[in-house]
Amino acid sequence: MLWVLALKAQSLSKLDALSAKTAPPLIAHVVYALGTGGLENGLVNIINRACPQRYRHAIICLTKTDGFESRITAPNIEVISLHKRPGHDFLVYWRLWRTLIRLRPAIVHTRNLAALEMQVIAALIPGVRRVHGEHGRDIHDIDGSNKKYNLLRKALRPLVHRYIAVSQDLAQWLAKVVEVPIAKIEQIYNGVDQKIFVPGSIGTSLPVSFMAHDIQVIGTVGRLAEVKDQRTLIEAFALLVQDNAINKQLRLIIVGDGPMYQTLCDKITELGLCEYVWMPGDREDIPELLRTMDVFVLPSLGEGISNTLLEAMATGLPLVATHVGGNPELIEEGVNGCLVPVGDARVLSSHLREILSKPETLALFGENSLRKATQSFDWSHTVEQYLAVYDQLLGIGTITTLEH
Repeated sequence: MLWVLALKAQSLSKLDALSAKTAPPLIAHVVYALGTGGLENGLVNIINRACPQRYRHAIICLTKTDGFESRITAPNIEVISLHKRPGHDFLVYWRLWRTLIRLRPAIVHTRNLAALEMQVIAALIPGVRRVHGEHGRDIHDIDGSNKKYNLLRKALRPLVHRYIAVSQDLAQWLAKVVEVPIAKIEQIYNGVDQKIFVPGSIGTSLPVSFMAHDIQVIGTVGRLAEVKDQRTLIEAFALLVQDNAINKQLRLIIVGDGPMYQTLCDKITELGLCEYVWMPGDREDIPELLRTMDVFVLPSLGEGISNTLLEAMATGLPLVATHVGGNPELIEEGVNGCLVPVGDARVLSSHLREILSKPETLALFGENSLRKATQSFDWSHTVEQYLAVYDQLLGIGTITTLEH
């Protein structure tokens, strides 16, 4: 069956070859879904900021979009939903093959494990170069040690021409665990929009109890999912409120939505924190909300490179985050924040108490966060690195030999 599809693809490619030469090469980005998340945010930022005369882009969602496509500002970006059903939906391979035949991409770029299998279908299209991005892992494979998943990764490894990892941690894991040759791995950090995420005065609506002059606000932004572990932050905040040696009123803002929303609300009620905690759901005014915070906390069980940490850094906030994934690459202990163990509410509470009790430390950490974001995490540099990978794969401006 697969060889029949490959032969048909080859015949169709000849019909489209002439027209394809008149337009910039097309990159087909394959993702599981296009919803709120760091992976999706990074993809949209790259497409919006890339020169349209250099490459064209299309996004293929194996399942569906969730409205995030509204953030695409680049012209003529086709977003396709394949409506994959839960479990093993073999028809999705057929739908993807037909879509790729119609699009005639020069490069297929899959992202994360959920889309990795689609490299098989991309390999059936003659002449197509193939990229796979690793942006982080989920609750089912926090440390990337799942044997079944890694067997799949190793089996598909020969089909991928280039890997892109968003952190050094993920790049090292690809080399050591998945055994990808180092020459096939590119490590590219995400950027942050430093025109939107900036320090400044509060310009958004807050609950009345958050507006007093003598309060300190602890905040976090992220999808309310188990892997983000906002529950531990709530428990740490409860310890702070119970033993407030800071002599300040404390408040907690948890921005985001997701499957853990009601569970977290119930925990807040159980601990008697309703008057101290605000959970506004998904918001469009994230930059303004970050400017209301005195310290930013990321209590995740696992991370690639956190966009929200980058945004908090660009806002000039001190950081407290778990010692996982790419977090140590963004936080220098005692310079712009501190790192804490996963799931330990008491240690997290202790670190927050120490930072919040020292105004000079808050200010210094914030200044260092801003400096690090300004110097090292600019989106224009990130986009150029991605485009350079595509250029190399297609031999644009360079002579390159690629395995098939």
